[in-house]
Amino acid sequence: MSKHAAEDGDDAEASTGAGHTIRRWFPVLCILAAMATAWFMGLHEHLTLSELIRNRQDLANYVTQNLAAAVLAFILIYAVAVALSFPGASLLTIAGGFLFGWLISGTATVVAATLGATVIYLAARSSLGSVFTRRAGPFVARLASGFRENAFNYLLFLRLTPVFPFWLVNIAPAIFHVPLATYVGATAIGIVPGTYAFAFIGAGLDSVFEAQEAANPGCAAAGTCHVELGALVTPELLLAFFALGIASLIPVALKKIRSRGTDS
Repeated sequence: MSKHAAEDGDDAEASTGAGHTIRRWFPVLCILAAMATAWFMGLHEHLTLSELIRNRQDLANYVTQNLAAAVLAFILIYAVAVALSFPGASLLTIAGGFLFGWLISGTATVVAATLGATVIYLAARSSLGSVFTRRAGPFVARLASGFRENAFNYLLFLRLTPVFPFWLVNIAPAIFHVPLATYVGATAIGIVPGTYAFAFIGAGLDSVFEAQEAANPGCAAAGTCHVELGALVTPELLLAFFALGIASLIPVALKKIRSRGTDS
């Protein structure tokens, strides 16, 4: 083979490798760019209870006249918010409960959150997953193997327990190469209790807003009504979610106990 032919082969191989790297990281880069744009435009500043109070009448009127379109718009906004890892998913769920009622809102939120989380999972799997596989040490590799072995139950625990950031739970299974079907199933089931609980809270917000307006007339229009989200989410509710998360690990514990009994 001539020197020029060898150089052409090396250039083609390098070009192919560079193209593969770009394709692998392109989804993540697009999400990061959209995330930075949204933050720069200050879109997250509109995800507040004050904004909901200020615009509640206009929103309620629109929902009454265009229910299907409003629900579809809610699903799209929620999915994008999850995909961009925006804070305030709980607030969006509460707002949905206020606008649509707990049943419609809860169902729409489960669909939207699962869609948004799946987008993050697929993007992370295409890039971070391959990097992790190449660089993981023996301990981390064993950890990943153990996670995959009981992926559904572990994911169910992470989804049910409101301790771990939602965006982190979206990425970790991609790094550990959890199957897509397992990820989608555990995500959809795991977010159901919290989703409907927050939607139910939202369905009762109207009385809270009326109390705020009575105590401080004109605060709704001025955007000065103040409702603490922490006051709506009680410690007892969080404890109930944590108990559900622990219950989801019971099958894993039983499996390990049976395995030890067989070995002995």
